[in-house]
Amino acid sequence: MKTYFVYILKCSDKTYYTGFTSDLEKRFFEHQQGKHQESFTYYRRPLELVFYCEFTNAGFAIDTEKQIKKWSRAKKEALINDEFEKLPNLAKKKFK
Repeated sequence: MKTYFVYILKCSDKTYYTGFTSDLEKRFFEHQQGKHQESFTYYRRPLELVFYCEFTNAGFAIDTEKQIKKWSRAKKEALINDEFEKLPNLAKKKFK
């Protein structure tokens, strides 16, 4: 069975990059080496792999990647830090 990964990299400028791959080790190496100059991470190296999760369904992994990309920095950091109890509150919109 094929495995897919959704991952978050912390960039040198403290931004986060969320990606999807079927070979996490290879893809992280490509990010670190700057294989793709047009990539968001190219000028933000060195990088640190701070989170990943595995999937057996590519479609579900891609949907999860898209969802995480829309999240706020605070929500991504709660995920990275295993603070799952914070995720629902960070998802709520705040109205004035």
